[in-house]
Amino acid sequence: MSSETSRVPNGDDSVPKDEPERLYKIAFDLPDEIADWARASSERLWSGKTMVRMEVRVRNTPFYVKGISFGDTVRVRADHDRRELVFDEFVSEGGHSTVRIIIKDDGATDAANAVLRSFECSWEVDPTGHLWAIDVPPHVDYSSLRADLLRIAGEGKIGIEEGALARAHRDGIGLSETDR
Repeated sequence: MSSETSRVPNGDDSVPKDEPERLYKIAFDLPDEIADWARASSERLWSGKTMVRMEVRVRNTPFYVKGISFGDTVRVRADHDRRELVFDEFVSEGGHSTVRIIIKDDGATDAANAVLRSFECSWEVDPTGHLWAIDVPPHVDYSSLRADLLRIAGEGKIGIEEGALARAHRDGIGLSETDR
């Protein structure tokens, strides 16, 4: 099992505030159609312990896993054959949303950067530079962010996927609970 020590902002009681959070990789198995595209059978996300045994809080934004965002709490199980912890089930959302974009036109990079910075989002870029995993914090007006991203997509410069939307962000654009 991999671990890393890092300071992660945390507004909960899962870790004492003055101690660094110890992070662990959790495997999220991918459905076949995503695994083929991703060229991987699972995606490993950093997570931190909670006060509940076998429940962890996700600490980064997924590139491929759907329905999971930074800050979400999930239940894990030990897979002894694989010698790793594996996602078992979703427990609760942390208020963040996951949006992914694919850069289709090199000129879109600056526009996407400007939009994401203006909304105080953070993101990770895959090694190709084309796939971006975006963390949308709870305080962001998602309907405005979405409109800006859709404008760039309408110009054919990016593709967008809403990988997981938090309740407040869904409500802000009029989506139902099933559209997480």
